[in-house]
Amino acid sequence: MELQDPKMNGALPSDAVGYRQEREGFLASRGPAPGSKPVQFMDFEGKTSFGMSVFNLSNAIMGSGILGLAYAMAHTGVIFFLALLLCIALLSSYSIHLLLTCAGIVGIRAYEQLGQRAFGPAGKVVVAAVICLHNVGAMSSYLFIIKSELPLVISAFLYMDPAEDWFLEGSHLIIIVSVLIILPLALMKHLGYLGYTSGLSLTCMLFFLVSVIYKKFEFGCAVGRNETAMESEAPVGLPNQGLNSSCEAQMFTVDSQMSYTVPIMAFAFVCHPEVLPIYTELCRPSQRRMQAVANVSIGSMFCMYGLTATFGYLTFYSSVEAEMLHMYSRKDPLILCVRLAVLLAVTLTVPVVLFPIRRALQQLLFPGKAFSWLRHVAIALILLVLVNVLVIYVPTIRDIFGVIGSTSAPSLIFILPSIFYLRIVPSEVEPFLSWPKIRALCFGVLGVLFMAVSLGFMFANWATGQSRMSGH
Repeated sequence: MELQDPKMNGALPSDAVGYRQEREGFLASRGPAPGSKPVQFMDFEGKTSFGMSVFNLSNAIMGSGILGLAYAMAHTGVIFFLALLLCIALLSSYSIHLLLTCAGIVGIRAYEQLGQRAFGPAGKVVVAAVICLHNVGAMSSYLFIIKSELPLVISAFLYMDPAEDWFLEGSHLIIIVSVLIILPLALMKHLGYLGYTSGLSLTCMLFFLVSVIYKKFEFGCAVGRNETAMESEAPVGLPNQGLNSSCEAQMFTVDSQMSYTVPIMAFAFVCHPEVLPIYTELCRPSQRRMQAVANVSIGSMFCMYGLTATFGYLTFYSSVEAEMLHMYSRKDPLILCVRLAVLLAVTLTVPVVLFPIRRALQQLLFPGKAFSWLRHVAIALILLVLVNVLVIYVPTIRDIFGVIGSTSAPSLIFILPSIFYLRIVPSEVEPFLSWPKIRALCFGVLGVLFMAVSLGFMFANWATGQSRMSGH
């Protein structure tokens, strides 16, 4: 694979020969000998198309936090929110650029191997642990949504009481969904095969977006209690008080809640554990082509996030809740279909998130081993059983993984890519005081600040006993 950067295209200095040798050990740059099998990275030649790669990466970016973006906009203002979201999208794209540059220099397309190249075996262990903890937390949050929302949706469609029927118990339903849907998809050998399900997941979220826009124009400005989820809670004789009676959108605002919403927005584009696995399976891989996949995915999610937040906020204004779907009537057939679509999207995202965990564990525990179906299936089973047990039996798992998310997310987005760039790119190619390395250093410092702020707000949240929005 030829590097896109002309400074690195066959122009490495003499003491960087090890980089070239290591690259050739991972990626075949010349044709195979006659009659021999081509040597490919991870013994697999990438065959996933550009479009399918975009679907997979977009699905990895999209998280349950999309339901709370309107709440974030209510506490930052329309212009300020969109400006912050754009900055975060650009920073995420730059972070992926750092990862791909490091991968191109040493010919490695595994996050864990980059950690080993930068810091030795200890770096490999740390990176694998961060990926596993972050993605297990993401899987747990998705299964929590299924556990809490799926019984309500099924009971509404079937006119049944979840409390009276055992098969509508949330704990039973997540086991059923894990066995019948998530496990078969997680057993796919290659991530590229999930492109179709990722496309379906994104279609479900697009339906959610269209429904939010439609409801905005259906409600107009006079959204009353009798039109929302509050109708069952309103006392008899309560006047029809509009939830958004002022109908005034704030363009820029700063309040106490902004301290909680901004860090959550900062992690809206976390997809870094999936970037290199998708790069490995990309057809005709190159740094420029994979960066284009990342840019299209991030741009698409920026548009979806921005439109969802804007129209959700302009429907309920300052009254919008942390989970926007709770603002709509549970008896509305369209909203029931939207809830079902969101649940389907969340369910189809779990296998995509599971792949990097399994890859990290294989890199950590079975380095250099040939592919084994037994090991492939066993790791998936163990992971799903572990996450199901956590979701069913540990009531405070959200707080536990809140801390993990506050440390792993900034590590994956900011800190690790910048450190890899500083350690892996040879000083002969980019001196330490060159502008690219100074920029990477500042990027890493920004990640440390984000981590400190997120943990500070979380501990303050616990100290005051308040509950805030959550989500990937």
